[in-house]
Amino acid sequence: MAPPTRAPVSRRLIAVLGYSNGGDSLHDVCACRLRRAEAEARPEDVVHLSGWARRRGVTSEAELMAEAWRGAAAELELAADARTTYGNAKVAAEVAGRIGASEVVVVTSRWHERRAAALFRAALRRTGIRLALTSAEGAAPRGARLRELACWTLVPPLTVYIGRRGRRGEGALPSASS
Repeated sequence: MAPPTRAPVSRRLIAVLGYSNGGDSLHDVCACRLRRAEAEARPEDVVHLSGWARRRGVTSEAELMAEAWRGAAAELELAADARTTYGNAKVAAEVAGRIGASEVVVVTSRWHERRAAALFRAALRRTGIRLALTSAEGAAPRGARLRELACWTLVPPLTVYIGRRGRRGEGALPSASS
């Protein structure tokens, strides 16, 4: 008698969005996101850590998160040059497609979740890849809510552009400070 077959495991990409004030250690907001991702991740998941170094000679947010990672994962993937939520969404969608992910789980903060969801939905449009969001606990740092409000002005044109790019198969996306 043949051994029972196991159902194929659907691969997920856990996208952990960085946060920094330019320091040389993991910011509390970023640490909370990382802890939430560790609780979410399964051994077969690919964990995508994103965030740049805001100053020369400082370790990137992605590298700091990788050093602090204590969760399960088949692979840690770093995007140490990720500067914006928009850029995070674009790169995470590309990685998800490359690894054959069926779902992208975005880990961010509650105060950032809605904008991240809009940009990731646009980046994943027409890919068949599901989007899930999970939020880390913690209060928004001073000025973060005002910055979120300002960044929302860029979301509609960016989502339209992402949608058009996907239909036409065009290349690089414009840079944006979102």
